[in-house]
Amino acid sequence: MTSILSRASHVGVFAAALAYTGLTFGALAPTAAEAKSNGYFYTVELAQPVDAPTTTVAGGVAWACKGTTCVANKGSSRPLRMCRELQREHGAITAFTANEEALDADKLAQCNG
Repeated sequence: MTSILSRASHVGVFAAALAYTGLTFGALAPTAAEAKSNGYFYTVELAQPVDAPTTTVAGGVAWACKGTTCVANKGSSRPLRMCRELQREHGAITAFTANEEALDADKLAQCNG
């Protein structure tokens, strides 16, 4: 009987952690304007929206994506590499900003190429 209670306790803790994570990542995918004010280093606009709010690891950082916007904290790779990694996961990228500096048209073309 003790093992059943223990197992139920573990399931409850897991469910609470999962709910907390879902709520946290739902709050981490704001619009592009909100992303700047929230201090994200990278802000990306995708050509096609993601089906549901999602978290993706690309370029060594966790990206929170919602609709056509993805945001992430600073990583150690160059912006072009970060862009390419995210493009592999989510398709064409229409805008990529790192530290409030947008990739120019040539680099954005390289990212999507």
